[in-house]
Amino acid sequence: MVTRVCVLKSGKEYGPQHVQWLAAQVPGLVCITLDDVPGVPVVRPQHDWPGWWAKLNLFDPELIPGDLLYLDLDTVVPGDLAPLEQVGSTTMLSDFYHPQRPASGLMYIAQADKAAVWRAWLQDPAAHMRRCVTTQCWGDQGFLAGVLNPQRWQQVLPGAVVSYKVHCRGKGLPAGAAVVCFHGQPRPWAVNEAWVPT
Repeated sequence: MVTRVCVLKSGKEYGPQHVQWLAAQVPGLVCITLDDVPGVPVVRPQHDWPGWWAKLNLFDPELIPGDLLYLDLDTVVPGDLAPLEQVGSTTMLSDFYHPQRPASGLMYIAQADKAAVWRAWLQDPAAHMRRCVTTQCWGDQGFLAGVLNPQRWQQVLPGAVVSYKVHCRGKGLPAGAAVVCFHGQPRPWAVNEAWVPT
């Protein structure tokens, strides 16, 4: 069984309402957060890391046992997630502008890979956060790239995972797209498209 999961670190931009918006598109969604999210099951992490670093809680092997399908909160799901849940191996995005770099907005996380990532991260989280600030090693995805060798969605399921800015803006929703990633601006709730939930 694969658990569908998101992470909420409340701040200036995201709050429980964004989890509820995603959960309306993703049946069975669970949220890793220290906040309360009415109508959505939550799991409390042990650690309260800032910003996107909260995603590293996904790799705690005991927090949500089993394989995970992780989605960023600014994701639109117009298609079927079942094919993504069947990949079986840890999978990340290729950056839509720089395909050689991994991106963490949509991940399949295999239980077998969690412990190694978790051990590496817990050795010194503060040092990892200080180090992963360059173009070549940026944020949580930069850290993960140094620990994992994940397959990439664009190669595993061509056409199923697309970018709003690259593939949809001014063109419409591509046929066969199951997931649309909104990386950066605009966010989906600022876009007037029939296929984007209000």
